[in-house]
Amino acid sequence: MNFLAHLHLADISNTSLAANLAGDFAKGAIDGHPQSLRQGIWLHRQIDKITDEHELSRELLAKFPKSLTRGAGILMDLAFDHMLARYWDEYHHQPLAEFSQRAYASLKSSADLPESLRAVLPRMAQEDWLMAYAGRQGLNQAISGVRKRLSRPELLDNAEKVVEKMDVEIEIAFRTLYPQLMAYSRRLARTTPAEFL
Repeated sequence: MNFLAHLHLADISNTSLAANLAGDFAKGAIDGHPQSLRQGIWLHRQIDKITDEHELSRELLAKFPKSLTRGAGILMDLAFDHMLARYWDEYHHQPLAEFSQRAYASLKSSADLPESLRAVLPRMAQEDWLMAYAGRQGLNQAISGVRKRLSRPELLDNAEKVVEKMDVEIEIAFRTLYPQLMAYSRRLARTTPAEFL
Protein backbone atom coordinates (compact mmCIF):
# COMPACT_ATOMS: atom_id res chain seq x y z
CA MET A 1 0.00 0.00 0.00
CA ASN A 2 1.16 3.51 -0.72
CA PHE A 3 0.18 7.02 0.45
CA LEU A 4 -3.48 7.09 -0.59
CA ALA A 5 -4.31 3.64 0.74
CA HIS A 6 -2.74 4.31 4.14
CA LEU A 7 -4.62 7.61 4.43
CA HIS A 8 -7.88 5.92 3.42
CA LEU A 9 -7.38 3.06 5.89
CA ALA A 10 -6.63 5.60 8.63
CA ASP A 11 -9.83 7.46 7.85
CA ILE A 12 -12.12 4.43 7.86
CA SER A 13 -10.54 3.15 11.09
CA ASN A 14 -10.93 6.58 12.77
CA THR A 15 -7.22 6.95 13.43
CA SER A 16 -4.85 9.79 12.63
CA LEU A 17 -4.26 10.41 8.92
CA ALA A 18 -0.95 12.14 9.61
CA ALA A 19 0.30 9.37 11.92
CA ASN A 20 -0.61 6.59 9.50
CA LEU A 21 1.15 8.29 6.60
CA ALA A 22 4.13 9.00 8.86
CA GLY A 23 4.68 5.24 8.92
CA ASP A 24 6.22 5.49 5.45
CA PHE A 25 8.81 7.96 6.75
CA ALA A 26 9.34 6.93 10.39
CA LYS A 27 12.43 4.79 10.92
CA GLY A 28 13.41 2.72 13.91
CA ALA A 29 11.52 1.67 17.02
CA ILE A 30 7.99 3.02 17.38
CA ASP A 31 8.59 4.21 20.93
CA GLY A 32 11.32 6.50 19.61
CA HIS A 33 8.66 8.64 17.90
CA PRO A 34 6.21 11.18 19.39
CA GLN A 35 3.22 9.65 21.19
CA SER A 36 0.81 11.24 18.69
CA LEU A 37 2.34 9.17 15.87
CA ARG A 38 2.80 5.81 17.55
CA GLN A 39 -0.57 4.19 16.85
CA GLY A 40 -0.48 5.29 13.21
CA ILE A 41 3.06 4.01 12.68
CA TRP A 42 2.12 0.69 14.31
CA LEU A 43 -1.02 0.37 12.14
CA HIS A 44 0.95 1.28 9.02
CA ARG A 45 3.53 -1.41 9.73
CA GLN A 46 0.85 -4.01 10.50
CA ILE A 47 -0.96 -3.29 7.21
CA ASP A 48 2.31 -3.47 5.28
CA LYS A 49 3.15 -6.81 6.91
CA ILE A 50 -0.28 -8.29 6.17
CA THR A 51 -0.07 -7.09 2.57
CA ASP A 52 3.47 -8.40 2.05
CA GLU A 53 2.63 -11.82 3.47
CA HIS A 54 -0.75 -12.25 1.78
CA GLU A 55 -1.06 -15.01 -0.79
CA LEU A 56 -2.74 -12.64 -3.28
CA SER A 57 0.22 -10.26 -3.10
CA ARG A 58 2.69 -13.08 -3.63
CA GLU A 59 0.72 -14.40 -6.60
CA LEU A 60 0.58 -10.96 -8.19
CA LEU A 61 4.27 -10.25 -7.60
CA ALA A 62 5.17 -13.57 -9.25
CA LYS A 63 3.47 -12.37 -12.46
CA PHE A 64 5.91 -9.48 -12.92
CA PRO A 65 8.74 -10.15 -15.38
CA LYS A 66 12.06 -11.26 -13.88
CA SER A 67 13.65 -7.94 -14.85
CA LEU A 68 11.30 -6.18 -12.39
CA THR A 69 11.47 -8.72 -9.55
CA ARG A 70 13.26 -6.36 -7.16
CA GLY A 71 10.96 -3.42 -7.92
CA ALA A 72 7.69 -5.38 -8.15
CA GLY A 73 6.64 -4.64 -4.57
CA ILE A 74 7.00 -0.90 -5.11
CA LEU A 75 5.05 -1.13 -8.36
CA MET A 76 2.26 -3.12 -6.71
CA ASP A 77 1.93 -0.49 -3.97
CA LEU A 78 1.71 2.34 -6.51
CA ALA A 79 -0.69 0.41 -8.76
CA PHE A 80 -2.95 -0.35 -5.78
CA ASP A 81 -3.14 3.38 -4.99
CA HIS A 82 -4.07 3.93 -8.65
CA MET A 83 -6.86 1.34 -8.35
CA LEU A 84 -8.14 2.90 -5.13
CA ALA A 85 -8.22 6.37 -6.70
CA ARG A 86 -9.76 5.06 -9.92
CA TYR A 87 -12.63 3.36 -8.07
CA TRP A 88 -12.65 5.70 -5.06
CA ASP A 89 -16.43 6.13 -4.94
CA GLU A 90 -16.80 2.41 -4.22
CA TYR A 91 -14.63 2.67 -1.10
CA HIS A 92 -15.36 6.08 0.45
CA HIS A 93 -18.37 8.37 0.87
CA GLN A 94 -16.41 11.61 0.38
CA PRO A 95 -15.26 12.59 -3.14
CA LEU A 96 -11.53 12.03 -3.65
CA ALA A 97 -10.89 15.73 -4.39
CA GLU A 98 -12.36 16.68 -0.99
CA PHE A 99 -10.66 13.84 0.86
CA SER A 100 -7.29 14.78 -0.65
CA GLN A 101 -7.58 18.38 0.52
CA ARG A 102 -8.65 17.22 3.99
CA ALA A 103 -5.64 14.88 4.12
CA TYR A 104 -3.21 17.65 3.11
CA ALA A 105 -4.71 19.94 5.77
CA SER A 106 -4.38 17.23 8.41
CA LEU A 107 -0.75 16.66 7.47
CA LYS A 108 0.09 20.37 7.45
CA SER A 109 -1.46 20.85 10.90
CA SER A 110 0.52 18.02 12.51
CA ALA A 111 3.48 19.32 14.51
CA ASP A 112 5.12 15.91 14.90
CA LEU A 113 5.67 14.75 11.32
CA PRO A 114 9.03 13.15 10.48
CA GLU A 115 11.28 15.70 8.79
CA SER A 116 11.41 13.70 5.54
CA LEU A 117 7.59 13.81 5.27
CA ARG A 118 7.49 17.50 6.18
CA ALA A 119 10.00 18.17 3.39
CA VAL A 120 7.96 16.43 0.68
CA LEU A 121 4.53 17.64 1.86
CA PRO A 122 4.47 21.04 0.05
CA ARG A 123 5.16 19.36 -3.29
CA MET A 124 2.69 16.56 -2.56
CA ALA A 125 -0.08 19.08 -1.90
CA GLN A 126 0.84 21.50 -4.68
CA GLU A 127 0.92 18.75 -7.32
CA ASP A 128 -2.02 16.96 -5.66
CA TRP A 129 -0.43 13.53 -5.75
CA LEU A 130 -3.45 11.83 -4.16
CA MET A 131 -5.84 13.01 -6.86
CA ALA A 132 -3.26 12.34 -9.60
CA TYR A 133 -3.26 8.62 -8.77
CA ALA A 134 -6.66 8.31 -10.45
CA GLY A 135 -5.19 8.68 -13.95
CA ARG A 136 -2.66 6.56 -15.80
CA GLN A 137 -0.44 9.62 -16.26
CA GLY A 138 -0.42 10.23 -12.51
CA LEU A 139 0.54 6.61 -11.86
CA ASN A 140 3.34 6.86 -14.41
CA GLN A 141 4.59 10.06 -12.78
CA ALA A 142 4.62 8.31 -9.39
CA ILE A 143 6.66 5.44 -10.86
CA SER A 144 9.04 7.94 -12.47
CA GLY A 145 9.41 9.80 -9.17
CA VAL A 146 10.32 6.61 -7.32
CA ARG A 147 12.77 5.65 -10.07
CA LYS A 148 14.61 8.97 -9.62
CA ARG A 149 15.04 8.32 -5.88
CA LEU A 150 16.46 4.81 -6.27
CA SER A 151 20.20 4.23 -6.11
CA ARG A 152 19.66 1.79 -8.98
CA PRO A 153 16.95 3.38 -11.18
CA GLU A 154 17.31 0.60 -13.75
CA LEU A 155 15.36 -1.65 -11.36
CA LEU A 156 12.22 0.05 -12.71
CA ASP A 157 13.14 0.13 -16.42
CA ASN A 158 10.04 -0.38 -18.60
CA ALA A 159 7.86 -0.46 -15.45
CA GLU A 160 5.13 1.83 -16.77
CA LYS A 161 4.43 -0.41 -19.77
CA VAL A 162 4.48 -3.57 -17.68
CA VAL A 163 2.07 -2.16 -15.09
CA GLU A 164 -0.31 -1.02 -17.82
CA LYS A 165 -0.16 -4.45 -19.48
CA MET A 166 -0.94 -6.10 -16.12
CA ASP A 167 -3.92 -3.82 -15.44
CA VAL A 168 -6.50 -6.63 -15.23
CA GLU A 169 -4.39 -8.85 -12.94
CA ILE A 170 -3.65 -5.88 -10.68
CA GLU A 171 -7.31 -4.86 -10.49
CA ILE A 172 -8.45 -8.39 -9.61
CA ALA A 173 -5.81 -8.68 -6.85
CA PHE A 174 -6.67 -5.21 -5.52
CA ARG A 175 -10.43 -5.78 -5.48
CA THR A 176 -9.97 -9.07 -3.64
CA LEU A 177 -7.33 -7.95 -1.14
CA TYR A 178 -8.30 -4.38 -0.33
CA PRO A 179 -11.65 -5.07 1.38
CA GLN A 180 -9.76 -7.48 3.65
CA LEU A 181 -7.27 -4.74 4.49
CA MET A 182 -10.16 -2.40 5.31
CA ALA A 183 -11.50 -4.98 7.77
CA TYR A 184 -8.03 -5.57 9.24
CA SER A 185 -7.45 -1.83 9.72
CA ARG A 186 -10.70 -1.42 11.67
CA ARG A 187 -9.86 -4.40 13.86
CA LEU A 188 -6.25 -3.31 14.40
CA ALA A 189 -7.41 0.17 15.44
CA ARG A 190 -9.48 -1.46 18.20
CA THR A 191 -6.68 -3.81 19.31
CA THR A 192 -3.66 -1.48 19.21
CA PRO A 193 -1.25 -2.30 22.07
CA ALA A 194 -1.68 0.12 24.97
CA GLU A 195 1.88 1.44 24.72
CA PHE A 196 1.12 2.88 21.27
CA LEU A 197 -2.06 4.70 22.29
